[in-house]
Parts: sequence; C-alpha cells; structure tokens
Amino acid sequence: MTKLYGGQNMIAPLQTVLVRRPDEAFGAADPTLWHYTEQPYLPLAQQEHDAFVNTLLGNGVEVIYHDASPTDGRPPGLADAIFVHDPVLMTDRGAIILRMGKALRRGEEEAMARTLERLGVPIHYRLSGEATAEGGDLLWLDEQTLCVGLGFRTNAAGYAQLGDALAGSGVELVPVQLPYFEGPEACLHLMSIISMVDADLAVVYRPLLPVPFYKLLAARGIELIDVPDEEFVTMGTNVLAIGPRHCLMLDHNHQTQSALEAAGCRVAVYRGDEISMKAEGGATCLTRPILRG
Repeated sequence: MTKLYGGQNMIAPLQTVLVRRPDEAFGAADPTLWHYTEQPYLPLAQQEHDAFVNTLLGNGVEVIYHDASPTDGRPPGLADAIFVHDPVLMTDRGAIILRMGKALRRGEEEAMARTLERLGVPIHYRLSGEATAEGGDLLWLDEQTLCVGLGFRTNAAGYAQLGDALAGSGVELVPVQLPYFEGPEACLHLMSIISMVDADLAVVYRPLLPVPFYKLLAARGIELIDVPDEEFVTMGTNVLAIGPRHCLMLDHNHQTQSALEAAGCRVAVYRGDEISMKAEGGATCLTRPILRG
C-alpha cells in the first residue's frame, strides 16, 4: 500500500506538501493588526506564489492545495492561512492538530484537519484547553528528537500535550526557551533562528540561539552556517529542505546562499516580496510537508 503521510524529520526527500494560495483575506490584511510590514498586493502575491509552487513541482514535489475557508458562512478572514506549516505537526502516527498561539489565527486548525482527513491522513491528536503550539516552533532534529521552542506562540501546556501525543513513540521532546526579541506581537518561532538542511548541517542565526540548544547542536556534531545580521532580517534562516543539502530559500540572501553552496548544497530561490517579506513567513512557513522520505 502506498504511504500517504509521515516523515519525522526536516531533510528527507520531500514528496508531498500542502500549500495555500493567497486569497482576498491576505490581500486585504491590515498590516497593523497582522503585524505585516505593508499590506500585500494580491495580484503580485499570487504570481509569486504560483512561481513558488512551480519551483516545487520542478523539483519533483507533489503539491496539494489547502482550503482554509470557514464552513459556517463567514467571509474568509484568515490572512496568515497561507502559512500552512503552523496548524499541524506530522508524525508517523498521523497528524497532531495544534492550537495557534496567535489568536487571530484560530480557526486554521480545524480547516487543516478537514483537508488532512479528505486526503486520508489520520488525526492522531488535537491540542486543547489552554495549550498552544505552532508548527514553526517544532523542529525535528532527527526522527526521534523533537525540539520545541517555548515562547509567545508555544506554551508549557502545549509542550505537555505534545508529550502526551507522542508518548510511547520513542520520541524525545527537547524544550528550547526562546528570547523576548521584539515582543509578543512579532513572530519569532524556533525555526526563525534555525533550519535543518542535512542531518549534520543547519542554517542558524547564532545571536538568538539559546546556549543549551547551541550545546545540543554541537554535541550532535551539527555544523552551523551562520546567517549575517542583515540577512536575518530578510529571513535568511528560513530555508526549506527539499532533500539533504537541496534547499529552497528567499532570493534576497546572497551571503547565506553562497555559504550553503560552499557546504555542498544545491540551492533554489524564489521571489517573495509580497508573500514573505511583507508577512513574516518564508519557504518553510509556506509549505506543510505531508510526506518525506
């Protein structure tokens, strides 16, 4: 039987991803409310997203579109729903439906659950109560190690429920305390400061790496590619691994791209002035891997 889902890692060959094409909610987003740098221009955002999808397709990735529309007749208002990485964590047991720490994003979770159920992906667990966790805070260091960024988007109750969801699977949860940085309105996920591009290679912004987490990476023998200050601002750390040392990133980050290529990586780039630069979400955020490996 063909496998439909799974892959508890960030770097195995990417086979199937979900994406969400920018819609009217994204184009009409109030920058102050959504913490965007500017209001996106929808026609260009859609062009950029179409080109982004074509890059994935050109690299052999199956792309499935996710529908985040409400089912109760309300007009769509989930501007951040294009960042499909965040409402769910995929495991080899099925999907863990998360609970968004950014209150404006509540509602994305059940929309994602509907899409996954339609695709035949079982829902293994749902976060509930006061628990919050977002996919951008959940980094598979390897198939048995899940690092969980604890900050404004993922809380201690979310960490505890993730432990319940993964109990008996052999997965170790590692808490990573995130810094205050620019405060609760800004988006600082764990994956804002690190992306895995191979089992032993990561792109990082070292000034924001918590010391215990840095020591863990060093102990695991993971080589670090440092993103310079000016490219951290343009999401140089937000790199999607299509496969080991094969990655996709924003086209603004030439120093980081050169460092990746010097480390033996094959790098594809995309233009994301509207879909990424204005809205705080890079290549990883724009994709929800369903199947790797």
